[in-house]
Amino acid sequence: MKRTFSKLNFQNTVKNFCTLNKYQKDWVKDGDFLSNTQQYYDHAANFIKNKAYLKTIKEPKVSIKFSFGVMMDNGTEEIFEAYRVQHSHHVLPTKGGTRFADNINLSETEALGTLMTFKLSVHEIPFGGAKGGVKLNPSKYSQQELDRITRRYTVEMCKRNTIGPGLDVPGPDLGTNSRTMNIMKDTYQTFYGNGELNVSAVTTGKTISQGGIDGRTESTGLGVYFGIKEALNNPDLCNRIKVSKGIEGKKFVVQGFGNVGYYASKFLHENGAILIGVSEYNSSCFNENGINPDELLEHKNSKKTLQGFGKAKTWSFDEKDPFEVMYCKNDILIPAAVECSINKNNMHKFQTSIIGEAANGPTTFIADSYLSSKGVCFLPDLVLNAGGVTVSYFEWLKNLEHKGMGVLSKNWDTKQLRNLYNILSNQQNKYDEKTCNSLKGGSEKELVHSALEGIMSETVKKVVNDSLINNESIRVSSYKRAIQNVQQTYLDVGYSI
Repeated sequence: MKRTFSKLNFQNTVKNFCTLNKYQKDWVKDGDFLSNTQQYYDHAANFIKNKAYLKTIKEPKVSIKFSFGVMMDNGTEEIFEAYRVQHSHHVLPTKGGTRFADNINLSETEALGTLMTFKLSVHEIPFGGAKGGVKLNPSKYSQQELDRITRRYTVEMCKRNTIGPGLDVPGPDLGTNSRTMNIMKDTYQTFYGNGELNVSAVTTGKTISQGGIDGRTESTGLGVYFGIKEALNNPDLCNRIKVSKGIEGKKFVVQGFGNVGYYASKFLHENGAILIGVSEYNSSCFNENGINPDELLEHKNSKKTLQGFGKAKTWSFDEKDPFEVMYCKNDILIPAAVECSINKNNMHKFQTSIIGEAANGPTTFIADSYLSSKGVCFLPDLVLNAGGVTVSYFEWLKNLEHKGMGVLSKNWDTKQLRNLYNILSNQQNKYDEKTCNSLKGGSEKELVHSALEGIMSETVKKVVNDSLINNESIRVSSYKRAIQNVQQTYLDVGYSI
């Protein structure tokens, strides 16, 4: 059923419709992504006593829009619109994803770059925020065409000096993958690889053979799990939002069952939480008694829809609003799809205690204000979905160091563990298979997961404590900490940077 809406004006700042996609084609969103990101910034800035450099920190430093032509398989030429935004140069390089999507625009790219700055800053990862992409629908092009588009996009960025291991480091995002990053790296290497030892660090999210890191695939969803776990381990926060401590037994719903939604569900499920509902763009499923994420993913990959999954009630978009499952009573709601999916039009429907934002910008400023006033606790995107960029940082370091994580220390760590075991057990070199497997140095994936847990847990602990001490939302405490970290670099050296 198709609906129409008139233009609305909220708080004298929201005066336009956002681009509506298949996830929200019947909704009007209260302000575009950029305006909502800036409203969050402005609101948090009100709580910062030192106002120095706050205007400078807010605005993107470089925003470019350009176009280029590529020859298609059928011999015709097509022109593509492309973008790259470097939001902050308070540290270099800048870091941010590359998006291939037909609804991309400069405003959205600036919003994502802005959010990336504060996401990196709150976790104290030494990059400035960036974002980029090409306006296209990847499903409409062959792999060969996508490869040529990627190479041309990289060449155009090289010509504009907007890419480099110490300047601006792209990663994958919506519509792109490890192959995209491999090709961007290979193209850059063609121009600058002669004598450039650190050329592999020009992109992250690559395959292992091209300098990628083991553990990157699941990192964003795993980071969501680590963040939720740490928050629910805080008894004072649990008392404030009136939920029991810990993950076990918590019922959760996920919007978007892609890479992030699946891995967040998988790790929560494996640690005792109960997945009761999933909403996708074309279908949904629900089972109060729980859904196995691995079984659901196998069905989705096979059928390209959740409909027909035998262990839950399912429905298609044509039969019922697929977002209806998001409104059922649950402990944790995880929006892992698109921006502004929690907005003025549906904010009154949610029955949840915690919203863990696994997507970028899933909640509008107005919806956040309303739901927070009702006692809903937000674990904000700039904290919770930083797992991917955190592991990308590890990959960048790996490329600069020209060695894998643990490659020099693994054998030594194994010997030390076994020596300690021998001393404590008085059983010289008597290992069963289980003991032998446990007494070894960490693999690259194990080290990545461990380091990711350390960073995510430490940041969540800090912003939750700030929130409790100052009696403010976790989103406000997160933005404050992120802004002040950037602000300090300006206070130290001024505008010279």
